Amino acid sequence: MMKRYYDFLVIGSGIAGLSYALKVAPYGKVAIVTKNELIESNTRYAQGGIASVMKEPDNFEKHIEDTLKAGCYLNKREVVEMVVREAPEQIQQLLNWGIKFDTDTLGDFHLAKEGGHSEPRILHYKDITGYEIEMGLSKQARNHPNIDIFEYHFAIDIITQHHLGQTVTRYDTNIECFGCYVMDVKTHEIFTFLAPITYLATGGSGNLYQNTTNPEIATGDGVAMFYRAKGQVENLEFMQFHPTAFYNPGIKPAFLLTEALRGFDAKLRNINQEEFMHKYSPLKELAPRDVVARAIDQEMKIHGSDFVYLDCRHLDKQELLQRFPNIAEYLLKWGYDITRDLIPIVPAAHYQCGGIKVDINGQSTIHYLFAGGEVASTGLHGANRLASNSLIESIVFANRSAQFAIQHFKNHNIPTNIPDWSDEGTVLNEEMILITQSIREVQQIMSAYVGIVRSNLRLQRAIERLELLYKETEDLYRKSKLNPKLCELRNLINVGYLVIKFAMRRRESIGLHYNLSNPY
Repeated sequence: MMKRYYDFLVIGSGIAGLSYALKVAPYGKVAIVTKNELIESNTRYAQGGIASVMKEPDNFEKHIEDTLKAGCYLNKREVVEMVVREAPEQIQQLLNWGIKFDTDTLGDFHLAKEGGHSEPRILHYKDITGYEIEMGLSKQARNHPNIDIFEYHFAIDIITQHHLGQTVTRYDTNIECFGCYVMDVKTHEIFTFLAPITYLATGGSGNLYQNTTNPEIATGDGVAMFYRAKGQVENLEFMQFHPTAFYNPGIKPAFLLTEALRGFDAKLRNINQEEFMHKYSPLKELAPRDVVARAIDQEMKIHGSDFVYLDCRHLDKQELLQRFPNIAEYLLKWGYDITRDLIPIVPAAHYQCGGIKVDINGQSTIHYLFAGGEVASTGLHGANRLASNSLIESIVFANRSAQFAIQHFKNHNIPTNIPDWSDEGTVLNEEMILITQSIREVQQIMSAYVGIVRSNLRLQRAIERLELLYKETEDLYRKSKLNPKLCELRNLINVGYLVIKFAMRRRESIGLHYNLSNPY
């Protein structure tokens, strides 16, 4: 039998998916579907930390204002206030699950300061905060008797009334989610997962670009599935590039050099070893990420260089190594001593600020379908995410979605006539080059024309190039038995199209969307 029934279906296994699963598990059976091993997620690679007001002189009003300012005031204020005020309670929840954060000699939390923050408020565990959180939550999930984990299972399509033969349009207000078609990556069998409540926590889409800090699994699957199901998305023009990824051509994902290094007073220097951030912002290295990334991009263009430098040589050696041991160890493997050498860095695609449009409880425009984490557009980030706000957003919204789902999951009856997946008339595609080459082309198009700096001409050229790839890929999809790479290619093209379309509609340069053709 190809059908599997659960009370709650969770797709994705980062902080959003795992914390949500743990909160609903006492009330029913939970399936966690994840396309790789359980711990492989964007959360795992988050170095800097998680933002929360913890002590004076910091306060909620300061964190709210910092978030709004970084987001160019395109944020939804009620969401910003909610996340900031509910953050400390969710930090306590992480502690209750066994997550550790660094403390000082007095036993108080060691709080770091990052770009755009007016006060130190970043809780961290050395320079591997995300890894600590991911490992802790994964252990809790594996040990919970009500949670079944399906690793190496790829979500293909959200199931709605469309699969019952009904016509569904994007602005229908009665679309319902019944579950998801899911492929076992190892056997290529496709199962029908059914549940009253589905939670999408599939992460971002960094692999739209040639250079990204995201793992290879970040291919925009959630946004693409949701959009195909006629759900509403928003703000996808706002793709955040992390200013400081280690410049190491050919190595993917790009190794992130956390913002906390600049918070620790590391300096940026151009190819001539000159400091330059004073030319772009009075905040210098602690300016918001969009400002720093554009400054680096500009310096690279001025000097014709492929990278700039991050300079930690003036910092206290012992404190530097104690605070950032993982980064120091990694760089040493490539011949760079963080205490003595200039480190070559380049901006890299890092975080998708837009995504699936959700309300303050994380509910999307498709009934009984919730989204959280990077795949969701909650209204917190506006035009640019404030550093270390993403992990706290994930767990706060996971909590709200869980509370809502617990109250309503018994009210949703799943139809008995949902069909299993059919691949009748398709054949096995034996030419993977058709897929892998198209993925490279998508990444080249997006990197060249839809990166940190854009123009109307570049965007028009990108949409025309992507249109051809779309037609070729849809034709291949209709004819072929499914495999994960083909699905990822299709999803990347879908999300790339949305990023470009939203960028073309945005008539002003703001935040992460910088268009040379439009006024700033």
